Amino acid sequence: MQITHDGKLEIGGCRVTDLAKDFGTPLYIMDEELIRTKCREIKASLAKNYPKTFVAYASKAFCNLAIYRLVIEESLGVDVCSGGELFTALEAGVPREGILFHGNCKTPQEIEMGVRVNVGRFVIDNLNELDLVSKAARKFRKRVHIQIRLNPGVEACTHDYIKTGMVDSKFGLGIADGQAMKGVEQALASEYLILEGIHSHIGSQIFNIEPYILTTRLLMDFMGDVKEKYGYTLNEINLGGGFGIKYKTTDTPLSLDEFSKKVSQVVRESCHTQNLDLPCIMVEPGRYIVGEAGTTLYTVYSIKDIPEIRKYIVVDGGMSENPRVSLYQAEYEALLANRASENPTETVSVAGKHCEEGDMLVTDIKLPKIKVGDLLAVFTTGAYHYSMASNYNRYPRPAVVFVKSGLADIVVERESYADLIAHDRIPAALAMTDAKKVCPLR
Repeated sequence: MQITHDGKLEIGGCRVTDLAKDFGTPLYIMDEELIRTKCREIKASLAKNYPKTFVAYASKAFCNLAIYRLVIEESLGVDVCSGGELFTALEAGVPREGILFHGNCKTPQEIEMGVRVNVGRFVIDNLNELDLVSKAARKFRKRVHIQIRLNPGVEACTHDYIKTGMVDSKFGLGIADGQAMKGVEQALASEYLILEGIHSHIGSQIFNIEPYILTTRLLMDFMGDVKEKYGYTLNEINLGGGFGIKYKTTDTPLSLDEFSKKVSQVVRESCHTQNLDLPCIMVEPGRYIVGEAGTTLYTVYSIKDIPEIRKYIVVDGGMSENPRVSLYQAEYEALLANRASENPTETVSVAGKHCEEGDMLVTDIKLPKIKVGDLLAVFTTGAYHYSMASNYNRYPRPAVVFVKSGLADIVVERESYADLIAHDRIPAALAMTDAKKVCPLR
């Protein structure tokens, strides 16, 4: 990302003013080279510090055919958490042995789908699911490789809605209450299940290394307990993802090298003291890989100045393509893409176009004096934006483009109004309604 000599924002060698002309706004812009760099960084950091590692892209952050093709080119596995994500991954050509199937409420249909296609790992979230997977494996006479998701009781310092490792969570089997060990017992008793390892994901957007170290210790102790109680060696410790990224200049993400060094040290020490073989360390980054690579481009269509209170600029998007502000009170940085080199002179708030007072994108940001028609670029929108987008107020979802070396490729087409009603149906009784009965406005 850079600013050209004439003050235009450029991403992946493409001027965003040209992207707006070619593809319209709102527009999701993804920097392909930055995504590849992030994939390589995390693989290299883990491999440098530990002999057996596996990285899976957590595709709930941003899921489509193109991103799957990119991450498998970079030799990553893929973490899916629904039948839809699994279907997309298969259509993209993701090797089945590299797929980890997550989800805290997999339906019987989704489970059978995963068993039929031989996904690499089922990550079991609860005892009911363990039974369903065992039955599906027996039905298709297939050995199914699983990990069990544990709830370690570790509370990460992040937003309440994205904490997933504390005791009171819908995810995973508790260690403290004995449910996790019960899951191990049931898995080992099944002739069709192969228990490969354990998994934990303590939350998202985490900046602090300590929760990961504590979680790793707890999981390694659990592996030791399994060996002692059942004489069974677990081969994999999956620490999930959750690595924080830079949404604002004041954010301080943790060092990948520090994570890799300290976590691998805990694993080695635990294996030595408990006489365990070194397991494979697995991680599942999503936001870390795609978050900072994304920029959303908007056009300013309206300005509302309330003297002595606030100045609003209103853009042609909002909570339907970025729900994170409403959900998590997320904060973003932005600039005028068509006047990127100009100094900020006024404080404004960026409002969306949806019929909700809470439809805000950025509150109190300093920008140059805004004009209708300006282009606003909001940064770090690569994760949980397109994937969580909706058609609220019946707005079509934006297009997504990958940019690299001055070239832009559409990877998701912009929805049309016709797309919005493609699956609508009018019941026969309503189809007979006489439109003339409607009282016209006068």
